Amino acid sequence: MLQHKEHHTIGELCDEFGVTARALRFYEDEALISPERRGTQRLYTDRDRARLAWILRGKRVGLSLADIKELLDLYDVGDGRRTQRLKTIERCQARVDGLKRQQVDIEVTIKELEGFIALVKTQDPELSAQEK
Repeated sequence: MLQHKEHHTIGELCDEFGVTARALRFYEDEALISPERRGTQRLYTDRDRARLAWILRGKRVGLSLADIKELLDLYDVGDGRRTQRLKTIERCQARVDGLKRQQVDIEVTIKELEGFIALVKTQDPELSAQEK
């Protein structure tokens, strides 16, 4: 039977999540995680581990550290995480909307560049012949 582990070392979290010890210390400095200290050793709780998963997910989808911190801090509001969930949806939807606007801009830019390439090729018969 799998035994529940109360604390995780910095090395264990680095290996599990593919981050560096420096990154973990940075998140600690930013008050995103708060390991227990035993001398110079940092011991991370399951709570820190869960918060780290949130941090990394938030970074992957493009949320700022300020947004991530706000969402993590809402975990303890005491309303069954309802506020946290609502704010998470709000922030993620704003990110989706921004990415969709970027996607439209990128598609327009690609079409413009392709048109410009075609125009430049028509101005030099040798370039057009090389394509065939």
